[in-house]
Order: sequence, then structure tokens, then C-alpha cells
Amino acid sequence: MDKIETHGLQKLEWTESNFDQMGWHDSKIYAVAFGIKEYELCFDIDYILEWINPQETEDHFKFMVVPATLVFRNVHDLKINFSLVEVTIEDIYRDNPVQPKNYVHIKEENEYDWIIETNNGEVSFKSVGFNQYARQKPRLLDNQSIDFVERGGISFNI
Repeated sequence: MDKIETHGLQKLEWTESNFDQMGWHDSKIYAVAFGIKEYELCFDIDYILEWINPQETEDHFKFMVVPATLVFRNVHDLKINFSLVEVTIEDIYRDNPVQPKNYVHIKEENEYDWIIETNNGEVSFKSVGFNQYARQKPRLLDNQSIDFVERGGISFNI
């Protein structure tokens, strides 16, 4: 996708180096997958790129939303504790950077404790980081998620 097709989206892929500039609040989780590649934890989400303030004549926010695949690498100590109903992310936290035990093999400097806090519980694990991939053009919406059929159903494409 070029910049015109992406409605000004500057990046199609983000990593843990972008963590401090990103926010996942109210991003809907459609599905979770394990081990697409070794030791990966994958989420199919609608990522909210931007919350757009209401205009003078409007009462509500608009949202620039893109279907995305969020992939955490070298995951272990995974704990999932949420209800299997509509799940949205409240926030994602990382803490406690340490050198991974398999540092020599994976060539990654830091491993973090990660917590994905949702509206229905949380997911916690250890991981060296993530890659998040935009899969389509962003859409300007009146709500925070894309229609299931319009987004192409569930996908873990990258």
C-alpha cells in the first residue's frame, strides 16, 4: 500500500521501539492464536490510529481504525484470564526488562513482563517484543471497530 492508499498512514508495521507512541485503548480483539511461528502469541485486532474530536455540530468522536495483526515474539509464562465475550483492550503495559535466558540463540537484548488489560480480564506473559501489521487501509468510522464482514472476518495475515 502506498501513502495515498493508506490515507496518510505513515507506517504499516510497528514494533516495541514504537511502544511509547502507541495506545491500544478500546481496540477490539477478534481472535487469539498461538504458535503461528515458534513461541508467538498473535492477536487479530481493530487498532484505533486516531480519536478525532467532534466538530462543533457533532456530539461524538470519530475514529480512524485499521485491522491489524499484533504478534508478540519469544513468548513464555503465558496466563490468560478473561471471559470469552466481546473483548476490548484497556491498555498494554510492559515492565521489568531483563536479558532473555536464550539471548545467545535469539539475539534480543531485553525481555519484558507484559500485561494486556481488557474490559473482561487480562493476559500476562514474558516476551522480547512485538510486531504489529496494518492489513488494510484505515477507515474513518463513527464507532471503534470495523464491521466483521468488511474487515474480512478473522485474519492473522501480516
